Amino acid sequence: MERLKIIRRFLVWRFKHLNQRQFLYILSFIVGILSGLAAVLLKNTIHYTHLLLTKGFDVESESLWYLAYPLIGIFLTVLFVRYFVKENISHGVARILYAISKKNSIIKSHNNYSSILASTLTIGFGGSVGAEAPIVLTGASIGSAIGRLLKLNYKSVTLLVGCGAAGAIAGIFKAPIAGLVFTLEVLMLDLTITSIIPLLISSVTGATIAYFLMGKGVLFSYVILEPFELVNIPFFILLGIISGLVSLYFTKATIRIESWFKNINSPYHRLFIGGTILGLLIFIFPPLFGEGYDTISSLLNGNTSELVENSLFYFIHDNYWMILGYLALVLILKVVAMAATTGGGGVGGIFAPALFMGGITGFFTARLINGLNWIQVSESNFALVGMAGLMAGVMHAPLTAIFLIAEITGGYGLLIPLIITSTFSFITIIYFEPHSIYTKRLAKRGELITHHKDRTVLRLMNWKKEIEKDLIKIHPEETLGELVKNISRSKRNIFPVVDDEGVLQGVVLLDNVREIMFNSDMYDSTYVRDLMITPPDQISIGDTMEMVMKRFEETGAWNLPVTENGKYIGFISKSKIFTAYRKLLIQVSED
Repeated sequence: MERLKIIRRFLVWRFKHLNQRQFLYILSFIVGILSGLAAVLLKNTIHYTHLLLTKGFDVESESLWYLAYPLIGIFLTVLFVRYFVKENISHGVARILYAISKKNSIIKSHNNYSSILASTLTIGFGGSVGAEAPIVLTGASIGSAIGRLLKLNYKSVTLLVGCGAAGAIAGIFKAPIAGLVFTLEVLMLDLTITSIIPLLISSVTGATIAYFLMGKGVLFSYVILEPFELVNIPFFILLGIISGLVSLYFTKATIRIESWFKNINSPYHRLFIGGTILGLLIFIFPPLFGEGYDTISSLLNGNTSELVENSLFYFIHDNYWMILGYLALVLILKVVAMAATTGGGGVGGIFAPALFMGGITGFFTARLINGLNWIQVSESNFALVGMAGLMAGVMHAPLTAIFLIAEITGGYGLLIPLIITSTFSFITIIYFEPHSIYTKRLAKRGELITHHKDRTVLRLMNWKKEIEKDLIKIHPEETLGELVKNISRSKRNIFPVVDDEGVLQGVVLLDNVREIMFNSDMYDSTYVRDLMITPPDQISIGDTMEMVMKRFEETGAWNLPVTENGKYIGFISKSKIFTAYRKLLIQVSED
C-alpha cells in the first residue's frame, strides 16, 4: 500500500513537470542501466562457472567430466524451472514476440532474474546454447515491469520492452548500434522519432555499463589485419549462398529435433536423453562445450590446434585436411548439441550457436579455397563474415549481422563483404523459408503479429465495444401489422427475430418488406416467421478480432448479428469497425 502511494505521488509530480516524451527518455536510460547490469552479471556467472569446472584439464587428453557436466547442468535447470519458476522460459526472443503479439507486452516479473539463473546452470555446465536470448528476455522483462509499474499504455510498455532488449544486446556485445538494429529488425518495433531516441539511449547506456565493468574484452574482440580485396567478391558471394543453405539446415534441424523431444512425455526422460546425447557429443567434440566463443577466437587467430584439445582427436592437431573434416563434423553436430540442450530442458538461445556455426562456415570455406591453391584468401576475415552470414540467415536479420560484426571488429573495414554475404545468405534462405527461427513457431500457430501493423491494430481493438444494441427485437409469431408498428418506431432497417428464450431465429430486412408494408390486407395474415431470412453468418461473443474480420470478408456482409450460446446480443457493423480501426491506427502510428 505504501508503495502504491509513492507511485501515485511520483506520477502526479511527473505529469506536472515532464511530458510523455521526456518521461520515456528517462525510463529508457533506467532500463538501459538495468539491462546492461544484467548482461554483465550473466556473462560473469557463466564465465566463472565454466572456469571453475574446466580448470586443470589436460589439453592433450580427453576428460570424462565432459560426459557428466551437461547432464548435471540440465538436471539442475529442470529442477529450478519446474519447481521454482513453474513456467517455460526457453526460446527467449520468441517469448518476447509472443508477449508483444498476444499479451499486451506483459512479461512476468520472474523473468527479471529466472533466465539468468537458468542459463547460468545450463551454459556454465556445458550446454551448447547462447546466453543472448536469456539476457534479451531479462532486459525486455525489466522494461515491461517498469512500464506496468508506472501504468503506461501498451505502446509505451512495448517501447520499454524494446529498450530492454536493445540494452541487453548492446551490453553483452558492447555493440550499441547492433542492439538498436536488433530491436527494430527482429522485434519489428516501429522506426519513429518517438521510438528511435529511447532505443538509442538504452543501447548506448547498456554498452557503456559493459565497458565500465568489464573493459574492452567482452566476449571476443578482433582487429582486422588483412584488408578486403575486390578480387575476393565472388568468394564472398559463394560464402553467402553457403551460409544461407547452412542456415536452412540450422532452422529445419533445430525445429525437427526439438519437436522429437517434445513427444517424450516425461520431463526427466527428456533431460536424461538430452543430457546424455550432449555429454557424448562434447566428450568427442569439446568445441561443442558451452557457447563456443573460445572456438571462434581460435579460428580468428588461426590456432586450429586448440580445437582438438581435451579430445580424442588431439593427434590431428597439425593435419591440414583432417582438421577441415573435424570442423565439418563440428558444424553439423552443433545443431544436434544445441537442440539436445534445449529439448532436454536447458535454457539458452540460438544467437551464439549461429555465430559459432557462421565462424566455422567462413573458416571452412576459406581454408578449402586456400587448400585448392586457386587463390589465397584471409581465413580470419571469412570467419568473421561467415558469422554475419549465418546470423542473417538464421535470424532473418542481415542489418543486425552486419553492424554487430562491424562493431566487434572495431571498424567498417569489412563492410562491403559483410553486406554481400549477409544479403546473399538472406536471399538464399528466404527462398526456402519465409520465417526466421524466432518467428516460425508463432507464425505456424497464427500468433505472430509484431511483423504486421494491421494485425497489431486489430488485436488491440476491443470489438465488443462496437456492438449495437439499439435494434428493435421482434418475435417470429408477430404479424406484419405489428412489424409495421415497430418499423415506424425504429431508426434502423434491420430487425432481429428472437424467440421467447432470446435465441436468434433470423432477421427481417426493411428492403424485403418495403413492397408489402403498406398493404393493410396482409397485416393479420402474414407473420414475421414468413418474412425473416437467415443471416449470412453469426459472430460469437468469444471470437477474436481476426475471426470477426474473417467472417465479414467471407460473407461480404456489412452487418452481422452477435450471439452468445445462440442467444441474441446485438449487431456489429463493418463501418463502425473501420471507424474504430482508423482511430486506433492513428494512435499506434503517431510519433
